[in-house]
Amino acid sequence: MIRLRSGTVGVRFTILYAVVFLVSGIGLLGLTFLLSGGSMSNVAPAGNPPGQGGFTAAQQRIRELEDQLAEVHTQQARQLLAGSLVALIVMAVVSLLLGRVLAKRVLRPLRLITSATRRISADSLDRRLAVTGPADEVKDLADTIDELLERLEVSFAAQRRFVANASHELRTPLTTMRASLDVAVAKPDPAASTVGLADRLRTQLDRVDHLLDGFLVLARAQHGALADAAPVDLGELTDQALREMSAEVETKGLSVMVDVPPGMATHGSPALLARLVGNIVDNAVTHNESGGWIGITGSVSEQETVLVVETGGRVLDQREVDRLTRPFERLGRERTGSSGLGLSIVAAVAAAHSGRLALLARPEGGLRVSITLPVAKVPVAA
Repeated sequence: MIRLRSGTVGVRFTILYAVVFLVSGIGLLGLTFLLSGGSMSNVAPAGNPPGQGGFTAAQQRIRELEDQLAEVHTQQARQLLAGSLVALIVMAVVSLLLGRVLAKRVLRPLRLITSATRRISADSLDRRLAVTGPADEVKDLADTIDELLERLEVSFAAQRRFVANASHELRTPLTTMRASLDVAVAKPDPAASTVGLADRLRTQLDRVDHLLDGFLVLARAQHGALADAAPVDLGELTDQALREMSAEVETKGLSVMVDVPPGMATHGSPALLARLVGNIVDNAVTHNESGGWIGITGSVSEQETVLVVETGGRVLDQREVDRLTRPFERLGRERTGSSGLGLSIVAAVAAAHSGRLALLARPEGGLRVSITLPVAKVPVAA
């Protein structure tokens, strides 16, 4: 039995070809039946000529023969009709088979184009379909896709160059401003107002620098290649992130519980994955309440690793939580203390590593952040 997916071009082509074959077969069988269905003419006797007594018996014999021929003709017509019906059924099945074969044949170039296009990603835009053959509609489509890929390659290359140059070009003015503040404060007996202004400006410059760094990491995760990919231990990254946030954890009096199995590794960029784990831990600490708690757990299966960070707190709206992966989105009226890029960077880094980020507002209050990443096929080097 032929299994077809409904609603596809292949099904429509199959039905079209099958109908054409079937109608042609019906027409041919009908024409054959009409041409073979002519009735036999019966010759009526002209009467009994005088003096021919044995002629009546001959006419009777002729009529009997004509009746037998008519019966044989009727049987042949019935057999022809039955054979035509069987042939029609066979023709219907053959029409479907031939229609499917022709549909596959016609759509084969499109399937090849689709398969080749799916294998092209942001890191392989230099590849082309390069379809050969006659200058028909299919080749025009392939050439159009190649032109589109060329434009995308130029655009992505320009964006990568911007990401590569933005760090130096944009950080140079910030460094100059910091140097100017240091010179002003380093003068003998600086005014108190100058020192206070310098401190406030340094704070704002740090925020701008942090925001700039977030932009660059987000751009690299979304459009950059993972050239430094290697097996990375997520447990070590978690410990490192907690050590960096230890002062804030102690200041807020947070209780931290960690249950990450040793050797829970994934394959990817160590710098980006460190930023991913660091942003999750930073988000859990920064947006936690005083005296709260943080739970970090990990699990490993044959195909993926899962890192979960949970926090307590007030009950959150899931609709607001779902928007946190967008840049500059924050919960409620929070507008300070965060660039609003933390979880959007986490989502971009996870997607760049063929993983995913899941955010869940806990019914009892707080947030549950889950990161799923592929398992490293090679163990982490000691």
